[in-house]
Amino acid sequence: MDRETCWQTIEQQRRAIADLLADLSADEWETQSLCAGWRVREVAAHIALTPQPPSIGVMLGTGIRARGNYNRFIDDLTRRYAQHPAAEIVSAIRDNAGSRELPKLTNYRNILFDTMVHGQDIAIPLARTIGIEPAAAAAATGHAVTIGWPVWDKHRLDGVRLVASDVDWTHGSGPEIHGPITALLLLATGRTAAMDLLTGDSVASMTARLR
Repeated sequence: MDRETCWQTIEQQRRAIADLLADLSADEWETQSLCAGWRVREVAAHIALTPQPPSIGVMLGTGIRARGNYNRFIDDLTRRYAQHPAAEIVSAIRDNAGSRELPKLTNYRNILFDTMVHGQDIAIPLARTIGIEPAAAAAATGHAVTIGWPVWDKHRLDGVRLVASDVDWTHGSGPEIHGPITALLLLATGRTAAMDLLTGDSVASMTARLR
């Protein structure tokens, strides 16, 4: 997908996430998400923060506390913002849905898969649905599989071939894993929640690898 289509998809996903969040009970906001260590509240806060990059001072202070650890840095920023009332977090996502502001050291392709995946992180544990167009999921997955340090182990998908069943998309070589592209997107980003939608001889070993 081209840049403009990616941004349009990001906006659509943000609006869908805001709509879902606005319908949640207080208890549902405390549900464990698919994102390790984060409740729905933290995932929502992360999505809300993306188009609102913090000030240089906040970035520096957080970076010092995180001692240069990228994941700790993101976690710290997110947990602080997650203390805002749920309604404010929803409003921030909705109000900035069309924003094309980018945090430092990232790009719109990262934001594309990040927004999609975090929407699923929220929806799946709550038995809710946020739809993703297969072509958009393919574009997001195609970029996600290239991401390694400091986010993921770059070798996490070594030795397998991913084959989408609902769009023309493949990646890698080796024994094949087949399934819907959204399930492959979740696999590529370290989630095992949709493994039951995938088939192939490597599904069990890949599930064990990601745990």
